[in-house]
Amino acid sequence: MNSTTWNGKVALVTGASRGIGKAIADKLAALGVSVALVARHEDDLILVRDEIVRCGGTGEVFACHMGNVDAINTMVEHVINHFGDIDIIVNNAATNPSHGNLTEVSWPAWDKTFDVNLKGYLAVIQAVYRQWQEHGKDCSSKSIINMASIAGLEGMPQEGVYAMTKAAIISMTKTLAAELGSKGIRVNAIAPGWVDTSFSRAVIQNSRQVDAIVKKTPLGRVGIPQDISGAAIFLASDESAYVTGSVLTVDGGWTAA
Repeated sequence: MNSTTWNGKVALVTGASRGIGKAIADKLAALGVSVALVARHEDDLILVRDEIVRCGGTGEVFACHMGNVDAINTMVEHVINHFGDIDIIVNNAATNPSHGNLTEVSWPAWDKTFDVNLKGYLAVIQAVYRQWQEHGKDCSSKSIINMASIAGLEGMPQEGVYAMTKAAIISMTKTLAAELGSKGIRVNAIAPGWVDTSFSRAVIQNSRQVDAIVKKTPLGRVGIPQDISGAAIFLASDESAYVTGSVLTVDGGWTAA
């Protein structure tokens, strides 16, 4: 991909303080994109920002609770005021406080999961879209990327609430792609498989579970965040100019096995 594709572009990446979000932010910054780094904890974001700057990139910190719509609206205004525009949205932040059978799920855990994983994604999109409309921005090359999961593609015992949010993200992505396509806005999702991050660390550090995952995965390994960031770069770039409403599964073949 030609680096001139990225000149002057701005990306908003949520959940950017670690794991997949950090890997995506790092790669976008390395390509010359100015990155708005969003997560709940400012101190963690500062470390990511400083690393990006040391490597010659441009990033800025915008701490925000992704389950709070008012906070999201304010954050997006601050990003627009700082950078002037947003060309790429990467909705990546997630939480998963609920583990166990759906028949026993607690409603506070349900609400927290849906607020962050689903409502937060749509709130970001709504807030950015309003800014685009109010400022008369050219939307012909805007790209929205929503982080789903293979958990949204199949049954996921013990992780049902999280899985439902990811299935809903896929549905939301397809609907938004249909609604926004006439304006040139592309909306796609990525469905990662098992990836070695702090989010999945409890599973990844269990040798028996990892052995079972690797055995079922045709490529014979657990993923790393950079496996997912490459897919995000494709969907953010002009190389995917005719791709919208798609779910790009990046799982080492897990769902094919």
